[in-house]
Amino acid sequence: MTVAPALAVDTHAHVFHPGLPMVPGRRYTPDDTASLAAYLALLDAQALTHGVLVQPSFLGTDNRFLLEALAQAPARLRGVAVIDGSTPATALPALHAAGIVGIRLNLIGLPAPDFTAGHWPELLQAVRQLDWHVEVHAPSLALAAILAPLLDHGCRVVVDHFGRPAPAQGLADPGLRHLLTLADTGQVWVKLSAPYRLWPSAPAALPCAQALLSAFGEQRLVWGSDWPHTEHRQQADHASSRAWLDLWIPDPEQRAVILGETARTLFQFPGDNTP
Repeated sequence: MTVAPALAVDTHAHVFHPGLPMVPGRRYTPDDTASLAAYLALLDAQALTHGVLVQPSFLGTDNRFLLEALAQAPARLRGVAVIDGSTPATALPALHAAGIVGIRLNLIGLPAPDFTAGHWPELLQAVRQLDWHVEVHAPSLALAAILAPLLDHGCRVVVDHFGRPAPAQGLADPGLRHLLTLADTGQVWVKLSAPYRLWPSAPAALPCAQALLSAFGEQRLVWGSDWPHTEHRQQADHASSRAWLDLWIPDPEQRAVILGETARTLFQFPGDNTP
């Protein structure tokens, strides 16, 4: 009798190639290829059963390549798309059918959207109705203003990369302190990912990870590899990213919940863990 592997989800990775149409004014232009085949092989190597592909910021709202990737492994993958206030809410059900389970707001260096303008009110209502989440990538000090209207709309929110606190401030960072208070809402999850975007080494993220675990518990934390580690390829690979989770969350039972049930329900994977 074959026993299915334990459910384990990498909740943050990107696929792309340099020939794709890219948005003007982007912060980063890739010069390499992050193929779906390579990513799936990395999941296999780390005994990860499922993955979540996040639309890269440099591709903007053109989610076609992401949807093509999801179509190649629909049972194993889910996606997080990028939209804006010009996107009609009627477009979201088709994205949902293609495996999209959330939208991403990458607001590094950008102002927060006006969620009262354009199609945003209808979009957030559709996000809630589809049981999607809103993934927010922003500096910690900006989180309070960004998250408040999303939570008021009843949306579930996933905060990227530890909430991006200021490394020099440590646990005293006011944005991080505010984020910790949002654990009681039951609407916020935090992604343990990409420590190299904040700290000089992965162990330096340990105090923040412990504070997040204490506040949110394993039921509101997820882990992502951030593969292919854009702009930081010399500091990480997929295997080291997975090993860091063991450092941050040393209890294997808590890790199993973070990798398994928490990610499964948030990203809408079925109960059957067979890829």
